[in-house]
Amino acid sequence: MEVINPTHKRTDNQLLLITHLSQLLTYVTGFGGLVVPLILWLTQRDKVEGMNEHGKSIVNFQLSLLLYTVIAIPGILLFGAGILLLIFVGIVGFVLPIVNAVRASNGEDPSYFGTIRFIS
Repeated sequence: MEVINPTHKRTDNQLLLITHLSQLLTYVTGFGGLVVPLILWLTQRDKVEGMNEHGKSIVNFQLSLLLYTVIAIPGILLFGAGILLLIFVGIVGFVLPIVNAVRASNGEDPSYFGTIRFIS
C-alpha cells in the first residue's frame, strides 16, 4: 500500500509556463492578464512547487503595470512624456511574460524588473 503525503507538492513547469503566458490575455480581453494568473495562483499555490513564488511575481508585475499605466495617462496631458511610459509598459508587458515563461519551463525563478512588491 502506497502512502500519499498530502504536503508533497508536484512539479509542474507547464502550469507555471501557462500561468506566465496567461498574462498576455490583457492584449486580447483587456483585463484577463491579471484575473487568470490570480485564479491559477490562488487555486494551485499549495499544490504545485514554485507556484507561490511565480504567482506572487506575476500579480505584483500586473499590479505594477496597472499603476504605471494610471500614472502615464495624466502624464500625457501634463508633460507628453506619458506616451513614452505607455509604450514602455506595452513592450515590457508583452516581452517579460514570454521571457519568464521560458524561465519557468526551465525550472528557473521569475525575474520581473521594475516590479513593486505589493504582495510579499
